[in-house]
Amino acid sequence: MIRTYRSFIAAGAAALLMSTSPLAAFDTQASAAFVLDETTGTVLLAKNADTPLPPASMSKLMTLYIAFEAVRDGRLRLEEELPVSAHANSFGGSTLFLRQGERVSVEDLIRGIIVLSGNDACVVLAEALSPDGTEAGFARMMTQRAQQMGMTNSVFKNSSGWPADGHVMSMRDLTLLAQRIIEDFPEFYPMFAEEEFLFDEAESSNRFNRNPLLTLGIGADGLKTGHTQEAGYGLVGSAKQGDRRVIFTITGLDTAQARAQESEAIVNWAFRQFAERTVTRAGAVIAEADVWMGASASVGLMAKEDVTLLLPNTPGTSVTAEVVYTGPIEAPIAEGRQLAELIISPEGLPEHRIPLYAASAVPASGFVARMMSVSQVLLGRLQTPAEETM
Repeated sequence: MIRTYRSFIAAGAAALLMSTSPLAAFDTQASAAFVLDETTGTVLLAKNADTPLPPASMSKLMTLYIAFEAVRDGRLRLEEELPVSAHANSFGGSTLFLRQGERVSVEDLIRGIIVLSGNDACVVLAEALSPDGTEAGFARMMTQRAQQMGMTNSVFKNSSGWPADGHVMSMRDLTLLAQRIIEDFPEFYPMFAEEEFLFDEAESSNRFNRNPLLTLGIGADGLKTGHTQEAGYGLVGSAKQGDRRVIFTITGLDTAQARAQESEAIVNWAFRQFAERTVTRAGAVIAEADVWMGASASVGLMAKEDVTLLLPNTPGTSVTAEVVYTGPIEAPIAEGRQLAELIISPEGLPEHRIPLYAASAVPASGFVARMMSVSQVLLGRLQTPAEETM
């Protein structure tokens, strides 16, 4: 009879703990949030994560991403100087105090956006890269590129995040964008950790990075704050401790102080409550599957690679693991053939499904042994009472 087998792993692997105490989810005060363990790809928190919301200056990350691409492919040079238009000069809020007609290097414009959140610097780059020379044309290009990158809940109306109807991003999209910047442009990413950038001696007070995490010694190295009356206070942040990196986005906080406190709390929670653990090593037999008409009655199951997962780090939290396969598995079985799955279910985290393979070959049994097996099955059926076979 073919059936699905579910075998719970008793923990010779001390990495997998069994208990009934649930892991408490982080109770964020943000109206929307998304927290990603970038190292393992594990989503730690999602609150209204796919809701399109006004992103304020956090959407400047998309302008920066397109500028980085342009530098990399040669359409822009860091030392190249771009002109400041009347439109760029018309912006208030966070600016570099650029003057119409002056020329500014691409590198200064990029740093001015990253460190000082310059609205005017965004427009200068936008007009230089726009297909039609306008900021509106660049915004359409931003939206198209975002869709190509998988950011399906993002629409841009300008380059800076200045309040505009329909200018929206989701927290998941912003986190994905931050991840792409970190992974695609390691040559530029260190700029996000710069605590100050003095562009204009006459405006020396306007030189400090607004990211409240950079000076706390918790591994924070980016990326972008945002604030408008409609959006509230938000932050796209990232921190690295050891080999782990966490990226997160929050929005809708009432004050800059609340944003700073919430961001620090998220970083501490993400690193303290979760840890990477090696569940099994490549080639180690972790379970056995029953074999039908084989030279052996069972076959060992193994993973082909080391399996390291992000799991709750709090004593008493619940992690279950089971091996699932359809069997008994008919011989012959080739070594390395996929036969089963290891399903690991950490409390409060996504389920992990790891393929398991035959650790050794199992040839078919000889003719006599095969006939004996078939005879035993038939005999068992004949001996079963009629009412049990209905």
